[in-house]
Amino acid sequence: MFGSRKSPGPDQAGSSPAYPGQGELYAASSRHSRPFRRAPRWVKAVTAVVSVLLLGVLAFGGYWAWRLTSNISTSALTAGGARTEGAVNDSTDRLQILVLGSDTRSGNNSQYGSADDSSGYGQSDVMMLLDISADNKHVNVVSFPRDLLVDVPACTDSKTGQKYPEQQYAMINSAMKQAGIGCAVDTVNKLTGLEVDHFMMADFNAVKELSNAVGGVDVCVSDAVDDPDSGLHLPAGTSQVQGEQALAFLRTRHAFANGGDLGRIKAQQGFLASLTRKLKSEGTLGNPQKVLTIADTVTKNLTVDSGLSSVPSLITIANRLKNIDPANVNFITVPTVPAPQDPNRLALDEPAAANFFKALRNSPDLSQPAPDSPTEAPSAPATPAYNKSLQPVSVANGTGVAGRSNAIATELSQAGFTKLTKLQAQTQSQTMVYYSAGFEDVAADVAALFGLPASSIMPVTNIQGVQLYAGTDFASGTKPAAPPSSADSSGSVVAQTGSDQTCQSTNALGY
Repeated sequence: MFGSRKSPGPDQAGSSPAYPGQGELYAASSRHSRPFRRAPRWVKAVTAVVSVLLLGVLAFGGYWAWRLTSNISTSALTAGGARTEGAVNDSTDRLQILVLGSDTRSGNNSQYGSADDSSGYGQSDVMMLLDISADNKHVNVVSFPRDLLVDVPACTDSKTGQKYPEQQYAMINSAMKQAGIGCAVDTVNKLTGLEVDHFMMADFNAVKELSNAVGGVDVCVSDAVDDPDSGLHLPAGTSQVQGEQALAFLRTRHAFANGGDLGRIKAQQGFLASLTRKLKSEGTLGNPQKVLTIADTVTKNLTVDSGLSSVPSLITIANRLKNIDPANVNFITVPTVPAPQDPNRLALDEPAAANFFKALRNSPDLSQPAPDSPTEAPSAPATPAYNKSLQPVSVANGTGVAGRSNAIATELSQAGFTKLTKLQAQTQSQTMVYYSAGFEDVAADVAALFGLPASSIMPVTNIQGVQLYAGTDFASGTKPAAPPSSADSSGSVVAQTGSDQTCQSTNALGY
């Protein structure tokens, strides 16, 4: 009969397969249908441990990211200054970071003075521009003396919206006092022709805690130092400073050189060079635990712009710096001379300063000559938009040489300035050109006639027209003598590198 036929089951004894190979197929199917064997206990144990470790790492990383980010304070990068460059890639582009040391007396810094000693946002005791090349082979650390007189641009406080007018011949360390850190950034941008990408500002406490975190920094002084003002006490030779003594070493104004700001800057550069060598030799920046300890220390006392306010951003900067040869870290002080209007202040040494800023804009590698600018066809001398013979120009004789104004007036007359007045004046060291409102162009031409830099031109309110105030540097000749420069005899602006082990010259007055 036709009909369906059920094949014998596997439990039917003596049955045979219905067709060749069926038995093998069934046996294979049967093997695959068995339950999986349980994993050995050691596999479970390892899996559990790995899971716990992974969660621990994630929790640890999350905790540190939260902690460091919570430590950081932020402020606006600029105070209204115009920017022409786009955003930079912090990992691959040339990068400029303005590093500031605040003299604020708030919080943990109250022991160094009252709030009256540092009003507003505080002043910058330290101002350095950190310039990192795109290939991470060169770093320039450019110091701006706190006593440098500059023009501070008009600034707007990003927190209050209050506007502050432009200031002429103001100390550079006061730039952030009214409108905040962004005004200091705008001032440096105007001065250098660069555009700062980020800033970092630390206070007194950051220096103490950082020096403790790295286990002290080696410094050297030529003679014993006992400075009651800063509290710095060091024997002659090499010492290791940390905490209060590290801060005193960086703050002292009287202990080094002639007791001025330039001596202090050289000591600060020596301290940073020594710190650079220590971090490099001990592999600190390549050790995650040490980096976290230092980052925690620094960020508690750090204010940055919003572009640096995350842990990954700070790690990016650390990664760029960790492999740079200390010999390629150049410490530089902006070329300066005593300010004509105040010998206790400093002015840019021109044209050395202009040439330096040009070289810096063109290349971060200052060991090579700056690329030449495109050759331009010489232009015909500009014709003044005024009649020289009608301009009131006076010659004030402050040279200390009787009758010297006659020879100088002759030079002016031959150049077309015939409306002249000659005056006897008190002796002063440097020749200046003063002018009243509306005579800026005349003053510039008079200064150019005698080869005077722009820093020698100053507006005043107590004269009419232009006055050439001849100083003792113009006691003879047709031009004033060149002032002494802050650059060394070789013409190099690099004061030292990160690999140089220098010993600071102490103040001869015995501090």
